[in-house]
Amino acid sequence: MNQPTGRTIALIALAAFAVYLGIYYWPSIAGFIGLVASAVAPLVLGLVLAYPLNILMSFYERHFLPASTGRVVARVRPGISLVLALLTLVVVATGIMWLVVPQLVECVKLLIDEVPVATVSLFDWLEESELITPDLVSSVNASLEAFDWKSHVSDLASMVMSGIVGAVSGVVSGTATFFLAVIFSIFVLLNKKRLAIQRDLIMERYLSAQMLARVRYVLGIADDCFHRFLVGQCTEAVVLGVLCAVGMLILQLPYALMIGALTAFMALIPIVGALISGAIGAFLILMVSPVQALVFLIFIVVLQQLEGDLIYPHVVGSSIQLPGIWVLAAVTVGGGAFGIAGMFVGVPLAAVAYRLLRNDVYAGK
Repeated sequence: MNQPTGRTIALIALAAFAVYLGIYYWPSIAGFIGLVASAVAPLVLGLVLAYPLNILMSFYERHFLPASTGRVVARVRPGISLVLALLTLVVVATGIMWLVVPQLVECVKLLIDEVPVATVSLFDWLEESELITPDLVSSVNASLEAFDWKSHVSDLASMVMSGIVGAVSGVVSGTATFFLAVIFSIFVLLNKKRLAIQRDLIMERYLSAQMLARVRYVLGIADDCFHRFLVGQCTEAVVLGVLCAVGMLILQLPYALMIGALTAFMALIPIVGALISGAIGAFLILMVSPVQALVFLIFIVVLQQLEGDLIYPHVVGSSIQLPGIWVLAAVTVGGGAFGIAGMFVGVPLAAVAYRLLRNDVYAGK
C-alpha cells in the first residue's frame, strides 16, 4: 500500500484549514459573494438578454441584402439588424399591452364595483342561514372597541413606511440593473464577431486540441438546443394564443383578445404557463358570468389537452429532440429548484444532457 507523501499531507492540511476558515468567516464570505453577484448581475443579465435577441438579429442579417458583399453594407448590416430586432420586440410588447392593459383595467373597475355588493349579499346570506348571531356580532364589536388602536398606529405606520421604502428601492435597483443589462447586451451584439474571435483565440491558447474539440462540440449542441427551444417555444405560444382567442370568439366569451394574448405570453413558461393564464382568465370571466366562466374552463381544459398531446410535443419537443416524459421531468425539477426561471431553462438543459448522453451511448456501438 502506497504511503502518503509529505506533499499530499500538506495539501490535505491546507484544504482542511481552508474549510475551517470558510466556515468560521462564512458571514463575511457570504457578504463578499453577494456584493460580487450584485456587481456582475447587469453583465450576466445582459448576456442572457443578448442570446434571444441575437436570434432575431441573425434572422434580419440573413435577409438584409444577403447577396451584397460591399464593405458599406457589411458595416451597417449588424446595426440595422439589431435596430430591427429591438423594434420587433417593442412592437410585440406594445401589442400585448394594448390588448391586455385596457381590458384588465376594466376588470379591476368591475371587481371594485362588485365587491361591496358581494359583501352585503354574503352577510345577508350568513344572517339568513343563522351563521351570524346577534351575540357573535356583539362580541366582535366589543373586541373592536377594547382594542387599543392608538398603541399600534406607530408600529403600523413604521411597517408601511419601511415597506414603501423597500419597494421603491427595489424597483429603482431593478430598473437600473435592467437598463444596464440592455445597454451591455447591445454592445455585445454589435461586437459579437470580434468577441467570438477573441474567445476562440483564448480557447486555442489555453486548451489542448482534444479538450478544445470537446468544448466546441458541447457548446455547439448547447447552442442548437437553446436556439431550437426558444424558436419552438415562441411558435407554440403564438399558436396557442391564436387558438385560445379564436375559440373564445366562437363561443362568444368575454375578453377573448386579452385572454388570448395573456395565454400566448404565459405559454412561454413550459407546460404550467397555460394553467396560470387559464386560472386568471376564469377569474376575470367569473366577474361577468359564472356560466361563461364554466364554459371557459371546459374550453381551456380541452385546449390544454390539445396543447399537451399535439402542439407542444410536435412544435417544441420534436425541435429539441427531447421525449415528452423528460420535458415534464425537466419542468418539475427546474421549477422546484429555481421557480419560473428553472422551468424555462430546465427544458433546454435537459435536451443538451439528453443529446450528449445519447450521442455518447450510440458512439460506442
